[in-house]
Amino acid sequence: MLPDATKGGMREIAPGVAVFPTLIANAYLVGDAASWVLVDSCTPGHERRIHNAAEHRFGPGARPRAIILTHGHFDHAGSAAPLADLWDAPIYAHERELAFLTGQALYPPMDYSSPGFFTLLARFFPTSTVNLGSRVRPFEPGPVPGLERWQMLDTFGHTPGHVSFFRPNDAVLLAGDAVTTMNLDSFFATICKRKQVCRPPVPATTDWLGARESVRLLARLRPDVIAAGHGEPMHGAADGLQRLADAFQIPGAST
Repeated sequence: MLPDATKGGMREIAPGVAVFPTLIANAYLVGDAASWVLVDSCTPGHERRIHNAAEHRFGPGARPRAIILTHGHFDHAGSAAPLADLWDAPIYAHERELAFLTGQALYPPMDYSSPGFFTLLARFFPTSTVNLGSRVRPFEPGPVPGLERWQMLDTFGHTPGHVSFFRPNDAVLLAGDAVTTMNLDSFFATICKRKQVCRPPVPATTDWLGARESVRLLARLRPDVIAAGHGEPMHGAADGLQRLADAFQIPGAST
């Protein structure tokens, strides 16, 4: 397949990294035909489109080594179960996410007190979690399967077991929801997908001190490309991320 081939909006954003965008969230296909993984899986109901995009990029019968989840919210894990069944592939997540992904626990209720477009939209999101049952397993010590050239980073705060992935050789960051690349508080910025490095989605982030520390951790890496769960991937993004880290605002805080 041609590196720049597209399917359903899928496009390559860095060597071996393609974004699969949907209306709400992004998934990423990482690797080549010999070895690749899916990072996040968007909301429920996208399994066929993601499957077709993978075959378009990697060839007929393409099967990932694994499905990797940055965290368990429905807009990142929603299509993971049917894809795992379709591909007979394992799903990996941080051990602190497993209770939420296996029906043993619920994430804390969303906070609807902060104003903003995404907070309004979140009122229509399902409150139940995605139950992946025995399909999901915790990350094991050592490199993540299919992401051997990437560093896994503990970027808790948005959720207890949120992780991000960083490729040092070209400074590509798969950020999940540790940051976003559009202002979800603004209706116009969200609809237009105006590129801007911003804090995690407000209503679903429960540990803001942890989220701030995770943003500061990511800023120290000086990523050139930020590929987040929400928003268009951004190039030349290190300075924007540093500005966010320097002036990180916790909702409801006076400073």
